[in-house]
Amino acid sequence: MAQIYNFSAGPAVLPVSVVHQVQSELVSYKNSGMSIMEISHRSSLYTDMEAEAEENLRKLMRIPAEYDVLFLQGGGTLQFAMVPLNLAKGNNQVGYIDSGHWAQRAIEEAQLVPKIKTDVVASAASTNYTTLPEVPKLKKQYDYIHLTLNNTIEGTMYRKLPENLKHQLLVGDMSSNIMAQRYNVEDFGLIYAGAQKNIGPAGMTVVIVKHELLDDKLELPAMLSYVKQAAKHSALNTPPVFAIYVAGLVFKWLLEQGGVEEMQKRNEKKAELLYNYLDSSSLFNAPVTKDARSLTNIPFVTGNAELDQRFIADAQESGLVNLKGHRSVGGMRASLYNAFPFEGVQKLIEFMERFEQSVGGNR
Repeated sequence: MAQIYNFSAGPAVLPVSVVHQVQSELVSYKNSGMSIMEISHRSSLYTDMEAEAEENLRKLMRIPAEYDVLFLQGGGTLQFAMVPLNLAKGNNQVGYIDSGHWAQRAIEEAQLVPKIKTDVVASAASTNYTTLPEVPKLKKQYDYIHLTLNNTIEGTMYRKLPENLKHQLLVGDMSSNIMAQRYNVEDFGLIYAGAQKNIGPAGMTVVIVKHELLDDKLELPAMLSYVKQAAKHSALNTPPVFAIYVAGLVFKWLLEQGGVEEMQKRNEKKAELLYNYLDSSSLFNAPVTKDARSLTNIPFVTGNAELDQRFIADAQESGLVNLKGHRSVGGMRASLYNAFPFEGVQKLIEFMERFEQSVGGNR
């Protein structure tokens, strides 16, 4: 089979060794005679596996003991509603930073929650989301401020948290760059991340929440309550066993590779290589301002929609797949998650150089 390099924004590339281990264990997990997809979530086979996954995630992200770690269902999108339902309980005023499509989705869902006032405290709409929003000094204390750390579609990323948020309770959506960049968990009251970009297969969401924020007096449906989910260790109903299992293998792989610091170094190296080429190209262009560029999701264009489509089709034939940009922005996008190899970026640039020569290098 020809080598394929998968640039998909999600579901995304997994470590090759993890895929092979899944294959080898699929029929009989730990010689039980049962597939991981068949074992009971009440059995020690599951509970030991889940506990090890949590332990390794805590090591990777340096999660303090006073934070609960939940493995939930519903994707990151369900967290758009769960966060305000569980954390908007003081002033019932919450703040959102509008940095792109997924931040907007989070705002829209929060606005559907009754009795909660939602303020957009900063927005990058005026630059068409090619920059990060300037966050002003906030005149009031919010129940929380929601921040999307990496904007998968627009290709922007917070490498450091905005200074003017230091005294606010922060909620961080890390769905697309969790463990790809070092953040301090203690800077946040809650972090969430859908699994399918940088953790494992779709079907699981990681939630990391400071225990003191959980209010057992809130009357919420069980599946929407962090308190009730934490009390049952994410097993109020049958948990996403297979997704947690694969995530646990990815966590092990990350530790073996050197952890988050090593992943960040590799991601910086991959991104720098591609950005340097884009900045020197006479055909391709990276629209995001340099100080806001993502390490994991890199959009680029030729400036000609027909030429973009030709590039995507030709790249596909050369084994460089899923380079099509999101429908809302067009162009191309290379997603370089932790498991994506450096060699794939080199192959992409080699192809881009040939393509540029073939069309004469004119945007």
